[in-house]
Amino acid sequence: MSNEELKIFITEIVPDAVFEENKQFLLVTVNAEHILDLAGKLKNNAQTNFDYLFCLTGVDWLTYLSVVYHLKSITHNHSIVLKAKISDRVNPEIESVCSIWRTAEFHEREIYDLLGIRFNHHPDLRRLLLDDDWKGYPLRKDYADEANIVELE
Repeated sequence: MSNEELKIFITEIVPDAVFEENKQFLLVTVNAEHILDLAGKLKNNAQTNFDYLFCLTGVDWLTYLSVVYHLKSITHNHSIVLKAKISDRVNPEIESVCSIWRTAEFHEREIYDLLGIRFNHHPDLRRLLLDDDWKGYPLRKDYADEANIVELE
């Protein structure tokens, strides 16, 4: 499926999706509430068949948070990047995609641990890298690191 065909397919599911093309991937930004439905349709449709989630990460943009999904179809040899925008920085949450791609489980736990984004319906959402009593989220741009005295200007 070409990028133009993917845009049409995605726009039928999420009319307000924002598209950007770069040399390597078609980038699609949607609001967080659309991610589970869109991800499921991208994986389960025979024409798209995005069966491989090869990278999942979170990003703090100061005014909002986002979760970034890199997807590939092994069958059709095409790739796409989905970006889910989360406006609520106080209680950021998004639906888990573990039911679609099992490989998301540990990626989502890492994002939860380091950025504080809660993944609803995750099978085992708990800290992965930090101690259970750790305060704050070290990859947040507003995180104050008292021990190492790292400050943003």
